[in-house]
Amino acid sequence: MARRSFAELVRSGKPVLGTWTQITAEECVDILGAAGLEFTIVDCEHSHFGIETAERLFRACDANGMAPVVRAPSNDRVFIGRALDAGASAVLVPGISSADDAMRAVAATRYAPDGARGACPCVRASGHYTTDWPGYVAGQRHEVGIIALVETREGLDNVEAIARVEGLLAMMVGPFDLSVALGRDGDYLHPECQAALERMLTAAEAANLPVIVPLFSPEPEAARRQQLAWMEKGVRVFAVGSDKILFSDAVRRYARALK
Repeated sequence: MARRSFAELVRSGKPVLGTWTQITAEECVDILGAAGLEFTIVDCEHSHFGIETAERLFRACDANGMAPVVRAPSNDRVFIGRALDAGASAVLVPGISSADDAMRAVAATRYAPDGARGACPCVRASGHYTTDWPGYVAGQRHEVGIIALVETREGLDNVEAIARVEGLLAMMVGPFDLSVALGRDGDYLHPECQAALERMLTAAEAANLPVIVPLFSPEPEAARRQQLAWMEKGVRVFAVGSDKILFSDAVRRYARALK
């Protein structure tokens, strides 16, 4: 199956639904794809696994027609390059707090002379040297990129400058971390946090940069209300729950109902 491009999903302008993957099982990715989700963010920051396991999960994404995105553990050039070589179609970089942070992340996705990504034709993403290598290199400028995760007070202060960085694929608001940074202890629905998220959205819109919004509620009706509110503001791409959130909620409800 041809690999799905996250960049194409974002560019389509249509509503796009994905989630987060923290469980190291290809079967879970199979279920996500069979359920109709279009991308998943393989989480290498808050999970215990590294790039070897992430690559297996990328393969499961490919098999199920999903775009594989990876959350890097940090703004690290080597990890970003390895993730792209392994088949990630976009890299979500946490803690982007300045335009310099964003530019450094973008440079890690670009080959010289435009950036600092190491070039090797014998990697999974390029077909292990079975494809047109020059064409692959040229295509990477448009088909892979950085999603800037803005989740700190400093990032909020600099969000307008971050959004204007050339080469970003999208920006994601980080409601949990931001709410903690603002002293609200994870209450991302607090009015101060919502105002901060609105500022991020306004900055992204001014820069013509797509925004991805996480919807963490496992309750479909609550998530739908949040989604519709964001869609009225122009957001089209959503990361819904996570594999652990959805699984744990289902198990908890069954256990409570049957005990």
